[in-house]
Amino acid sequence: MKKILVFSAVSLLIMPVVIAVACLLRGDPRGNHATFEEIPLDHAVLPPESAMTLAQIRLDSGEVSTLLVVDKSEETILAVDLFDIGVPHNSDVFEVASHVDSSAIITAYRDKFLHQQYSIAQLLPAGGIFDRHMATGTNFSGHAKEANSRGVFNFPKFGPATPARTTVVRRPGVLLDYEVELCVRFDRDIRSVEDFDAAQKGFFLCADFTNRAILTRLVDPDNYNSGSGFSDSKSGRDFYPTGPFIVIPNDWKEFISSERMTTVVNGAARQDARGGEMILDFRQLAMRVLDHTQHPDQFLYKNSKVPLVIDRAIPRGAALMSGTSEGVIFMPPTNCDILAGAWSAIINGQIGSREAIVSAVKERFIRSEMDSGHFLQVGDVIEHQSSSMGDIRIKVVPLRTMDEAK
Repeated sequence: MKKILVFSAVSLLIMPVVIAVACLLRGDPRGNHATFEEIPLDHAVLPPESAMTLAQIRLDSGEVSTLLVVDKSEETILAVDLFDIGVPHNSDVFEVASHVDSSAIITAYRDKFLHQQYSIAQLLPAGGIFDRHMATGTNFSGHAKEANSRGVFNFPKFGPATPARTTVVRRPGVLLDYEVELCVRFDRDIRSVEDFDAAQKGFFLCADFTNRAILTRLVDPDNYNSGSGFSDSKSGRDFYPTGPFIVIPNDWKEFISSERMTTVVNGAARQDARGGEMILDFRQLAMRVLDHTQHPDQFLYKNSKVPLVIDRAIPRGAALMSGTSEGVIFMPPTNCDILAGAWSAIINGQIGSREAIVSAVKERFIRSEMDSGHFLQVGDVIEHQSSSMGDIRIKVVPLRTMDEAK
């Protein structure tokens, strides 16, 4: 008995020292390292012979006009208002692609008398009007490694698309993280591989914000496919900014393989990848999503089970997301977080409860990351860029109204 008491006393003295050493070894700043291409990203609008690049604006009348994008500078584009060559207002981008002759598009593209200048801030979100999307997790090997994920998974994401020049609110208690992704939507419902192959595909740049505090608390690390934590942490009305352009390529595989996407935060490079690095391409992702129709209530969102898709189909116009590459802010808890959290549970008499210890470790990690300032802060500017789908610029702003808190 005496030996046990001595051992316990020594442990009480030694454990804080062990924790302190672990925290010192943690290092700072904390963040993931990405691989970057040596050549700077080259922004260009693809010629109409290989792809149709479209954008849309809302007119003063309330009608929507479709633009054929010819060129892009930092904050403006040159484009042809397709109304001038007979395309009616309020046309869906896929209707334009289906009903306008390719030779007429090429002629308009080359006719400088039709070119007009527009501000990128005028352009509508390329993500369209849907507020339910099919998100993808750890579909790039580097990100899978940094997230300790064992495979690709999907989950539903909720929230409207916001434009290429926008803001994201940093709410209290949030660990706000960024992701850059490639997105696609289709000109028809996708119910089979044949539908996917036959469909016109519109690709656009998209962003995916995450509240890592919610994800840390709710995620099931043994079953990412449950969706637990992912929909809750990645949904919101300002968590889905999308680029200004929809690109409809002649050869989607070739286009995606070479398309490059990057993230820059406050001028510092964070992410850099090409679509060809995806583990599952969009065709495989679409088939994976359709496989989930056999388990319609698999995913958790706001304490309820929800399906990934409704009516056993990827709806016309809904977005399918690629997943992101390496270089996000989030890293799993360190030894410092684990030891300090476990010690907190022990001294609070919770040693017999695994759930209490895990919860204590998570809360220690969240507090530590909140205090560190590693995650996005008010005033930060995030720029997501791409080779030919335009760019997204987002400023982090503070919570100002009760309405924003909802």
